[in-house]
Amino acid sequence: MKKFVYIVTDRNRTSMHVGMSSDLIKTLDFYKQMPNLFFDGGQQLTRLVYFEEFKTEQQALTRFKLMSRFTRMQKERLVRSCNPDWIDLTVGLDFENIMLHRNITQQVTLPFTSLS
Repeated sequence: MKKFVYIVTDRNRTSMHVGMSSDLIKTLDFYKQMPNLFFDGGQQLTRLVYFEEFKTEQQALTRFKLMSRFTRMQKERLVRSCNPDWIDLTVGLDFENIMLHRNITQQVTLPFTSLS
């Protein structure tokens, strides 16, 4: 079973949180539905900015423990190394999840036209 280690932040990037999950989309949906459960109102950590995928729970746990000890600057460097614009990666995950579980029932054929 896959495990994920991730970093989420708020829209102003004032707070960063490292977490571990086996279902990243479900975890992020939970953060968005219950934004004040773990953090105060100003720290709605709903923006996924970094994640890593692991094959075993032990690998993920080892990485999680290491990343949890990172300073803020180390976390920022890690995020910027692969997501320099701090884009919310949830959108891409949702699209990928939809495409994986979607049955294609119809194929659209487009006529070929020449531009001569």
